[in-house]
Amino acid sequence: MDLRPPGLRALLGRPRRLLAAAAVVVLAGAGTWTAVASDDPPPVHRTDQVMAVDGVRLDTSYFTAAGTGRRPAVLLAHGFGGSKDDMRTEAEDLARDGYAVLTWSARGFGRSTGKIGLNDPKGEVADVSKLIDWLAKQPQVQLDKPGDPRVGMAGGSYGGAISLLTAGYDDRVDAIAPSITYWNLSDALFPNGVFKKLWAGIFFNTGGGCAEFQPELCAMYNRVAESGRPDAAAVKLLEERSPSAVGSRIKVPTLLFQGQTDSLFTLDQSDAAAKAIKANGAPVDVDWIAGGHDGGNLETSRVESRVTSWFDRYLKGDKATDTGPAFRVTRTGGVDSTDGAAQLRGATADSYPGLESDRKDIALKGGTQRVANPAGASPPAVSALPGLGGGGLSQLSSLGVGVSLDFPGQYARFDSAPMTDNVQITGAPTATVHLTSTTDDAVLFGKVYDVGPDGTQQVLPSQLVAPVRVEGAKAGQDVTITLPAIDHEVQKGHRLRLVLASTDLGYASPTAPATYTVTLRSPLSVPTAPQVDTAAAPLPAWVWWLPAAGALAALALLLTGRRRTAGPAPDPALAEVPLQITELSKRYKGSTDRYAVRELSFRVEKGQVLGLLGPNGAGKTTTLRMLMGLIKPDGGEVRVFGHAIRPGTPVLSRVGAFVEGAGFLPHLSGRENLELYWQATGRPAEDAHLEEALQIAGLGDALARAVRTYSQGMRQRLAIAQAMLGLPDLLILDEPTNGLDPPQIREMREVMIRYAAAGRTVIVSSHLLAEVEQSCTHLVVMDRGRLVQAGPVAEIIGSGDTLLVGTGTPVEEPVVEKVAALPGVASVTSTDDGLLVRMEPGGSAPRLVAELVRLDVPVASVGPHRRLEDAFLTLIGGSA
Repeated sequence: MDLRPPGLRALLGRPRRLLAAAAVVVLAGAGTWTAVASDDPPPVHRTDQVMAVDGVRLDTSYFTAAGTGRRPAVLLAHGFGGSKDDMRTEAEDLARDGYAVLTWSARGFGRSTGKIGLNDPKGEVADVSKLIDWLAKQPQVQLDKPGDPRVGMAGGSYGGAISLLTAGYDDRVDAIAPSITYWNLSDALFPNGVFKKLWAGIFFNTGGGCAEFQPELCAMYNRVAESGRPDAAAVKLLEERSPSAVGSRIKVPTLLFQGQTDSLFTLDQSDAAAKAIKANGAPVDVDWIAGGHDGGNLETSRVESRVTSWFDRYLKGDKATDTGPAFRVTRTGGVDSTDGAAQLRGATADSYPGLESDRKDIALKGGTQRVANPAGASPPAVSALPGLGGGGLSQLSSLGVGVSLDFPGQYARFDSAPMTDNVQITGAPTATVHLTSTTDDAVLFGKVYDVGPDGTQQVLPSQLVAPVRVEGAKAGQDVTITLPAIDHEVQKGHRLRLVLASTDLGYASPTAPATYTVTLRSPLSVPTAPQVDTAAAPLPAWVWWLPAAGALAALALLLTGRRRTAGPAPDPALAEVPLQITELSKRYKGSTDRYAVRELSFRVEKGQVLGLLGPNGAGKTTTLRMLMGLIKPDGGEVRVFGHAIRPGTPVLSRVGAFVEGAGFLPHLSGRENLELYWQATGRPAEDAHLEEALQIAGLGDALARAVRTYSQGMRQRLAIAQAMLGLPDLLILDEPTNGLDPPQIREMREVMIRYAAAGRTVIVSSHLLAEVEQSCTHLVVMDRGRLVQAGPVAEIIGSGDTLLVGTGTPVEEPVVEKVAALPGVASVTSTDDGLLVRMEPGGSAPRLVAELVRLDVPVASVGPHRRLEDAFLTLIGGSA
């Protein structure tokens, strides 16, 4: 399921006895070999063929590298909503590594025909066995025996499931490497009898609508969506198409990757797969990656490298190949102080610990509490927003930013005492409660928060929630809740909070109003897996970063849904000033004298487009974080319209932010994505000013098209429109032109100018100096955390204290140093064709020229500079 935010891709399977019936027919006109352009030898060749299989046409591509001799084959399966083209790069890499690689578009996707069967054993799984038949006839493919090629399978999500299923139905498969996929699709979409309505809807919409699926699947979805709960027939239908149905028959080496930021296919899916396949006697390694269907880092390069090693060992038979540890989990371990990128580190163990290793009981307090299930299950609590990836709410929480939303009166809360030591949770916590309801049918959503020492910051690790349906609840029942599996360290001084909510945005809850009475029966039991060793010493717990997609949704929830933090009184004199920064300072963590930002002061007025400039490490990103209330300064203050900024300050609702891109649901139109985002904020629809934001963004008719058809420039403008929803008075844009071509950059410039034209204010951080020069009215230039210069663009560019000395050729560094030491010279920067010389007050241009001649500098021209690039380089000296 390629629900893009990370790479949603994978769904289901057919028995061997059914596979012998139909032959693969290569349709006429296919099979022409073509060279694939590549800078890396050996060259890779690809042939495209449309094959007729059991009444459908499958669009395939076959990749081999030059050379003679037979080699193992690999089948690469794409994700849901994708096609064979998504696998091309990985296929070429594997071909260069000595494999014959076959990719194909599954039924109903790409150019392949047929109805989507969610990996029907009689459909998609049978198709794969026919493809294996075809591989057995290719002269490049190594055979174990006639008709039996040496073959492995890999794929993500939908493609991961077909890998597992085929290994269960066709014993010719020799090794598999599925990722971010499911073991039991019924458990994934109907966990504990609760309908995962948003993800199910995404499935069917991404597939092109219900009519594109097999009739029995369409009928099942409509039935469950209407009733709000799965029936026995629905559960049976999905279980029959799940790898778990043939779990006892999967006996090949299996490398399982599962995503930690994944509310669709959670870690318990790979846990069940690992245990079942291991019980069959097959080698199994488990790898929990940082990303998943809700965003985060998919670690693509590392994953593909490990898959190649796995196949080298188990397909090529290279016993010396290191396939990695039996268990690995990726942990967030810091940020790069220059660009804010989250740093990842691995923790490993010699055996897979499972989800219940070395439990520790943590006492909770809370007493008996009453919880209301509102009529219509609305408003719903918010945990994850499915599909908003590239970052996602889950990644925000893993990096220390709380964004979940629970409504008062609709949840019970039980708190621990502050932790006396750090506690590493690796696995699935559990707790037992007694539940009584005024109705027989009750649903609770369990989640565990990490609450900071001041009680205001609460983080829901990976944004995960565990639903549980309790039938016969009127009589009262003890219920043991298995909470979502996570890997999360709780710092000393923090508390754990168990929340049991009556609603959740992603699930169907009973619509009849009810009152639940909840009493805690046990401590919170958390697995600690002490055998899992981190590769490097833990880095500071302050680590966080606002990942690209999902960040805007998360920020809106954060700003509108959390408790407000008290701060200094508003300054009436600044009520009409969008931004006033005064003596702002932020030290690097653990340092008393190293500053990311130091004594920074500047002011921004209405109608300005302000460019924030500086070399890497200048402190721009840290300044923006403090401006948005995401980190606290060590000194000074930020005021927006007179209000001092603190996390959750109400005035932040007047701020819109776009940080390093945004993720959208690819199957929805641009307009639908924006409407969904605004609904998630919980604010009234009329406050969105959707039409005004869209007019400024200038997307026109494209708004009605699916986002997957958008160019990069269109996606950027849609992201800007999302930040503009509500028409915030202050709009913050961090590198909005990244990845755009010149025409798209020009369009983005016009968007910013139009937005500010109505009296609103834009702050843009960018490294494209020529673009800033054309789009910004004012500039703030920073270097090494300090303010270098601030003012109108024209004033900074036209500053008379800087001269451009043309020499025709670069000046050697020793000479540059001599010029910099001349009386009256403040700084010198070498350019390709001369020198930029900033003069001290009272410095004389004629005297400078005389000194340059004395130093044998070949002066061809002297004059004031007029480009922002020149001014910038002069202002920051050699820091760029």
